[in-house]
Order: sequence, then structure tokens, then C-alpha cells
Amino acid sequence: MAKRAKKRKSAARRTSRPQKRLSDLFHEALKDIYFTENKIIKTLPKMAKAAQSKELAAAFNKHLRETQGQVKRLDRVFRIIGQPARGKTCEAINGIADEGAEIMKEFRGMPALDAGLVAAAQAVEHYEISRYGTLRTWAEQLGLSDAAELLQETLNEEEATDQALTELATSVANLEAEKGEEEEEYA
Repeated sequence: MAKRAKKRKSAARRTSRPQKRLSDLFHEALKDIYFTENKIIKTLPKMAKAAQSKELAAAFNKHLRETQGQVKRLDRVFRIIGQPARGKTCEAINGIADEGAEIMKEFRGMPALDAGLVAAAQAVEHYEISRYGTLRTWAEQLGLSDAAELLQETLNEEEATDQALTELATSVANLEAEKGEEEEEYA
């Protein structure tokens, strides 16, 4: 008998709460990616400074400029949905940023530093690609075609950055990390 009463109370509580919809989820995810992009703006200069190769430093600086433009696009998406542009702390990106900081500290001056920086940057890119793909799809489903176009534009940039990082990893960073290990082995 007590189980039935408990189930009824639980069901009553669920129905008395305001129902969250896809538009609410979209807004929450938008705040999450806004926080993410602003966190990246603070992190990229540190990564560029830590990079040993000029190519990688240049790639980080290029992406910094792109990210600043992406924040402006997000500001526009917030205006489209009639909400203030505001971020919500994202523990996922904080964790990824902490890993990057740890790599910069532990591998400073080491042959594998740039390979580690690329890996950390790609973790960020993959998170962003996932978020932007979802947001774009939700915007389309919500009939927010202008927002969907803005989000797709950023998604394209994130995918291009990921590809550029892969090319840097395979043509420079990973080779330097390996060469450094070989030189130590044969010295």
C-alpha cells in the first residue's frame, strides 16, 4: 500500500513542475557553448605561447580570432531567441582545459609538448563539434533557420580547425615528439 502512495506522490510532483521543452534545452546548451567559447578565448593565448613550433602557435592564434567571431555569432543567436547572451559554467570544458594546462606544465620544453597541445586542442574541437551539431539540428527543428545558419557556419570552422590540427600533428608535432625520443635513445 505504501508503494502505491509513494508512486502517486512522485507522479504528482513530476506533473506539477513546469514542463521543459526542446527550446529550453536549446537555450541551456547555448549558454554552455557560450561559456566554452569564452573559456577558449582565455586559454588559446596560453597555448600559443607554450607551443614550440611556429606553425602551431600560428594555428592557435588564428583559431583565437575565429573564436572571437564565433562568440559574436552566438550573441546573434541569443538575440534571435530573445535571451541575454550569458554563459553557464561547463564542467566538461573546465576539465578539458585543466588537462591542457597539465600538459603544458608536465611537458614544458619536452619534444612531445606540441603533440600534447594538439591533442588537448582537438579534445576541445571535438566537444565543440558535438555541441554545434546538436544546436544546429535543434535550431532547425525549432524553426530558427537564421540561428541554424549561424551555428552551421561555426560548425564548419570547428571542423576545419580540427582538420588543420590533424595535419599539424601528423606533419610536425608527432614527428618532432618521436624524433626527440629517438635522439635520446641513441645518444
